[in-house]
Amino acid sequence: MSDTTWEILDQAHQALRTAVAGVPADGWQLSTPCEQWDVAQVLQHAAGDQLAYVAKLTGGPGPAYDAFAPSGTLDSSPAELLEPALARSAEAFAAVGPADQDVPVPLPPFKLPADLAVEAAALDAAVHAWDIAVATGQPSPLTPSMAQALRPVADALAEPLRGFAFVPAIEPAPDADALSSLLNHLGRRADWTAP
Repeated sequence: MSDTTWEILDQAHQALRTAVAGVPADGWQLSTPCEQWDVAQVLQHAAGDQLAYVAKLTGGPGPAYDAFAPSGTLDSSPAELLEPALARSAEAFAAVGPADQDVPVPLPPFKLPADLAVEAAALDAAVHAWDIAVATGQPSPLTPSMAQALRPVADALAEPLRGFAFVPAIEPAPDADALSSLLNHLGRRADWTAP
């Protein structure tokens, strides 16, 4: 059994943790760049996605709800929802060795080399951290260097999942930085502001 530390996953988890901690008490029903979901729903989705990766990696249970149809009703504190999901995700990925070639993931192609599997989970956490942060007036916890590190997995996974997990891409500006380019590739406007 491996005991691997995945820096990009740790950074993405911290970005999500930071964004969630910064949501004001009256901010959970605010609109987000995920057009159909408010901040609470994005949190539920992001936590559920991490648990879906855990389920694939361990064979154990996934989220107790449909992460693609989050209710928006928080039955516990945001930290009580998020922290166990992040801890279980980090623990499950710690058992993945860098040389592993067939790491199970919850979305097509359902198996990826270790680095891409980890980056897929990190991409999910980091982009939803950005969603929550911009919806609530916080600075982006998704940095340009993280965006650059996550771009290869976004390139590998986004096209086959357009219309399900990803909306159509937006053409980036010619001078777009790594963060704006990644967000545009995932169908988000980098200059999104709350309505």
